Amino acid sequence: MRRRQFIAGLGSAAAWPVVARAQQGDRVRRIGVLLPGDENDPVAKPRVSAFTQALADLGWTDGRNVRVDFRWAGDDTNRIRALAHELVGLQPDIILTNGTAATIAVQQETRTIPIIFAAASDPVVRGIVARLDRPGGNVTGFVILEASLGGKWLELLLEIAPGLKRAAMMFIDTPTASVYLPSLETAARARKVVPIIAPVHGDAEIETTINDLGRQPGGGLVIIPDGFMGLHRAPIISAAARNNVPAVYAQSFFAREGGLLSYGIDQVDIIRHAATYIDRILRGAKPAELSVQLPTKFELIINLKTAKALGLTIPEMLLATADEVIQ
Repeated sequence: MRRRQFIAGLGSAAAWPVVARAQQGDRVRRIGVLLPGDENDPVAKPRVSAFTQALADLGWTDGRNVRVDFRWAGDDTNRIRALAHELVGLQPDIILTNGTAATIAVQQETRTIPIIFAAASDPVVRGIVARLDRPGGNVTGFVILEASLGGKWLELLLEIAPGLKRAAMMFIDTPTASVYLPSLETAARARKVVPIIAPVHGDAEIETTINDLGRQPGGGLVIIPDGFMGLHRAPIISAAARNNVPAVYAQSFFAREGGLLSYGIDQVDIIRHAATYIDRILRGAKPAELSVQLPTKFELIINLKTAKALGLTIPEMLLATADEVIQ
């Protein structure tokens, strides 16, 4: 497997040199973690494992000198707020969040407990931080957004399905989607592909959109990333297969679970980096002084089995540059 490094903006915390570690005190530190989804979801397990292993590598072992309290919110906004309140009530030393909604929910509960977000979009626009380089306040972390990816997704889909005439851009109606739509629409116009804006709010709308797309040849699908789409990946992948619609995704688990291809930010890598910020804060650093980091590692995954089922031939050059090819 090959991984391509894209150095963006402020770079990666992983590139910083390791410094000598101070002796840890006897007090057990407490870390609260608020995550979307379900702890039994296969996607969640490698992220949790990567996080706890990264902490251990930095000298923090759950059950020895640190206690980690995980909370899982599914895709329920009310539950996210309730769990944010619950975690803050535990008075942890620091809280890790995943996703913009979780970050905002915790920030509304506390302006003193340090918060590290492992994935948030537009933190300045959403009012989470004042600036990327000097966030101020009690929050910093790692952005999981790169606007130019919108055009890249369409280009990849066209490489695999050159007969593409229409592309539905499916998303739940959140501010995150608006970040990707301009580059998607620009790329579509340049390649004479008709863009279809397709907001959805549940499985029925997902099914209807993909069914409509598959009624005529030349339809393709771009899934704009957010927690909702990830939680509803099974009906998306199934409907795309039934309707013979080639689809590109931002999150790797789509391709690993039967989607055609994915290209996006390596989210396991981000949660490892989040552990380095937690380590620094537990050792005395202030979140206000830790720069918000931009994405640095992207991965391309192609499901060759799905491509064959759709009657598509993957160009050899694209196969050669993929990080993972699923046979």
